[in-house]
Amino acid sequence: MADDFWLRCWGVRGSTPTPGVDTLRYGGETTCFEIRAGDALVLVDCGSGARNLGLQLVAEGPRHFDLLFTHTHLDHICGLPFFKPAYFPSFSIDAWAGHFTDETELVDIICRIMSPPIFPVAANTLKGVNFKTFRAGSSIERTDGLSIRTIRLNHPGGACGYRFTYGGRSICIITDHEHGDPDIDAALIDFVAGAEVMIYDAMFTDAEYETYRGWGHSTWQKAVELATRAGVRTPVLFHHDPRRSDDELDEIGLAADAAHPGTLVASEGMILRP
Repeated sequence: MADDFWLRCWGVRGSTPTPGVDTLRYGGETTCFEIRAGDALVLVDCGSGARNLGLQLVAEGPRHFDLLFTHTHLDHICGLPFFKPAYFPSFSIDAWAGHFTDETELVDIICRIMSPPIFPVAANTLKGVNFKTFRAGSSIERTDGLSIRTIRLNHPGGACGYRFTYGGRSICIITDHEHGDPDIDAALIDFVAGAEVMIYDAMFTDAEYETYRGWGHSTWQKAVELATRAGVRTPVLFHHDPRRSDDELDEIGLAADAAHPGTLVASEGMILRP
């Protein structure tokens, strides 16, 4: 449908994949999102969850789409070597990163994990991928009615958040991010204001945070606080700590929903419609 707009989660875990009996319900794959806006397709991050998404896209047939990276830490790029569309010249994939503050090129970073002897195929030989860069804070220009704004986040090595708007509805992706920088926090309130859906880095609880201050991640309490201040309808807790079991996420979800009714805990396969 021309006005259809939704996001599907293919990986919601932080830091490292976590297969096992304690993560079956919410999932153990790392960050990967699929966004559909009318005929447009955009992916965000290529963590381990991208492998299954790639199989689906190959089954659907060749097409063009954009792949946007929030940043290039391993849990957000480790799926690219196993992302099947990247190997087919019949696909046209523009892969973007905007978190660099120097002249670093995205392809050079990906080549660090995709080049012999670490991996048999070099990133710069992928037949379906065109690597590009931009500066966080700018907009990515399109002609299909989908607006993509970006913002710099507070994370070691840098990170980029995204706001997707289509047909007057918005989805924001804010991961990986640590609250506490006054300038970034103030800008972030404006950036997510009024969004129907906000996916937010909620790796820790407030009680855990002091132990991990400076690691570049936030808490579920900060997620609901930001959503309340910015008038976000549905905050979605994301980037789950790899130690966190399904039962523990259930408990966090109940507490978060009590603090901000409608708050969700991200799970693999979840579809969000703003």
